[in-house]
Amino acid sequence: ASGQGLGLHALPLEAMQSVEPRITEAVFGVLGARKSAESKTSFGGTAPEQVRAQARAWREKLA
Repeated sequence: ASGQGLGLHALPLEAMQSVEPRITEAVFGVLGARKSAESKTSFGGTAPEQVRAQARAWREKLA
């Protein structure tokens, strides 16, 4: 990808599978900065709902 000046999200599935055959179409659900951040849903993760929860918690602590 970097040799072609492309991000991973721009590579065709077949190109990814030539490196790792177990890669499926599901990979496109997490590639890219926004999708990657949104996928981090564990406590303290980067998903928007987690960020909002942390902001609420800190507002309450600081009030």
